[in-house]
Amino acid sequence: MLDDTLVIWGGEFGRTPMSQGGDGRDHHIKGFSYMVAGGGIKPGISHGTTDDFGYAAQDNPVSVHDFHATMLHVLGIDHKRLTVKFQGLDARLTGISGDVVREILV
Repeated sequence: MLDDTLVIWGGEFGRTPMSQGGDGRDHHIKGFSYMVAGGGIKPGISHGTTDDFGYAAQDNPVSVHDFHATMLHVLGIDHKRLTVKFQGLDARLTGISGDVVREILV
């Protein structure tokens, strides 16, 4: 079933293992995790790391645009050709950037 299905699990921001003066943990936009399965993604791998505090991406960072380009790619959509009209102009969902992260593909 995972051959035909892309499963993505994640959140809107990262969490550090510490808090700066409150209950819970802090939100961070510089390092967070997603779990991705099926749809042509290599099984059982880990891609990228954060620093020792879980604050910022360190090795093999993936931008939001790269993630979206990869997601569209495994769904069979070329992110460079997919455009929507926005204020009279053609705009890509990945903006002017975004590269498919081929290291995580089968």
